[in-house]
Amino acid sequence: MTTVAEAARAVLLAADPYDKVRLARAAARTWRRGGLTHAFDCAMPDRPARPPRPELMPASRMPKRGRGGSERGRIAMLHALAHIEFGAIDLAFDVVGRFGDGLPRDFVDDWFGVGADEAMHFALLDRRLRALGSAYGALPAHDGLWEAAETTAHDLMARLAVVPLVLEARGLDVTPATVARLEAAGDARSAAILGRIYRDEIRHVAAGTKWFKRIAESTGFEPSERFHWLIKTYFRGAIKPPFNDSARDEAGLPRDFYMGVAGAGDV
Repeated sequence: MTTVAEAARAVLLAADPYDKVRLARAAARTWRRGGLTHAFDCAMPDRPARPPRPELMPASRMPKRGRGGSERGRIAMLHALAHIEFGAIDLAFDVVGRFGDGLPRDFVDDWFGVGADEAMHFALLDRRLRALGSAYGALPAHDGLWEAAETTAHDLMARLAVVPLVLEARGLDVTPATVARLEAAGDARSAAILGRIYRDEIRHVAAGTKWFKRIAESTGFEPSERFHWLIKTYFRGAIKPPFNDSARDEAGLPRDFYMGVAGAGDV
């Protein structure tokens, strides 16, 4: 029987986007059905496999994209979102394979489930790009998400603080306005996809919040104080209002977490 770590590693080593989607969804389904051993018998790769396209560029060299009013601007925005979701598949499986040893089975439940969601989000966005005459890989992208993973590869609490509680939480802040712009441009299909992703991401932030608090309390840290220290130490960006307090509240993310570091960062 395949182990949890072997299933996670297979996802990370899949370069072809649809192989990665297939393996991610199969791993989550097999785990739910009891077909994976709760064992951590292999290491995760330092970097996930990537397809030859898109070209990966430093974030500072990425071309500016529009706000989604024109079709060209919508394609650029949807491509950027597809790339985020593609990287998020790897982040979800990496957090299980890298940090899951010694944690309970519901840690795997949550993060394999998140990974399957991210795979579905990527597939929806790529399908929409194809309907608009494009596809994932047609435009350049940056590697910021995996850079965050590399920075936090030694510390589960740092990974949870930076990825679900900052980067994914930021998606909760900006997505409603993006949905409204798409609707105003007459692109109801893209708006519906982003609305679906938004609802799922609330659950993902909730999973990150739950595990951050559980691990903080089990290791003797006060959660908000530890969050502030980790963000100031490991997050290379800025945490700026406005915040979607209602969505963050729904995810259980305490306001004293993010208000305590609002304005922090170097960009």
